[in-house]
Amino acid sequence: MVKLICLMLIVISSLSMALPSSSYARETGPPAAEELWIQKISNDGKQTQVVIHFYVQDLLAGENKTVFEVASASITADSPSDFGQVRVLDDLVTAGTDYYSTPVARAQGLITYADLGVAALAMNMNFVFTTGIFNGSTVCILGRNQINLPEREVAVAGGTGLFRRASGYALTRLYSYDVEKEYGVLEYTLYVTIPGRWPSGALHADV
Repeated sequence: MVKLICLMLIVISSLSMALPSSSYARETGPPAAEELWIQKISNDGKQTQVVIHFYVQDLLAGENKTVFEVASASITADSPSDFGQVRVLDDLVTAGTDYYSTPVARAQGLITYADLGVAALAMNMNFVFTTGIFNGSTVCILGRNQINLPEREVAVAGGTGLFRRASGYALTRLYSYDVEKEYGVLEYTLYVTIPGRWPSGALHADV
């Protein structure tokens, strides 16, 4: 019996060592409980106000990277602010901080380093939602994002589907960054106003 138990422990240990580890998996325990990523804060019949909170998984290197440089200016290489560099991205958006938490959207668009003095982006980006009743709807954000600031604000410039004629603003900050892997997690909170009343069931609060 003792020999059988020892053999089972050896097999289990061998299988555990053989499991592949992900470059983007959390290294310190399981993911934290995910927040409700979209919540209604008011609806007076004329307009609906919601808060959308999620995390953008920004992969700048590796075989699965989602951010690519597509253009640069003649001075970009010598510029302290990378002036003139243009990047296109298609990042995964998740409800929690972990790469493998619930996917809710893709962040797709262009970012341009557009300040001669400091690293500041001119952003043109769409959040393309991929889950439930929101699948296919989009929210567009535009504005200046000075990336060395702890928190930045850009405008919500519109949307489609359930977010048609959306307005408001978005706050963003760097949640974490792995220098070696060039992998950043960006936290976004969007305060969005949509004309009219949303259909019942559009938000968790309505269920």
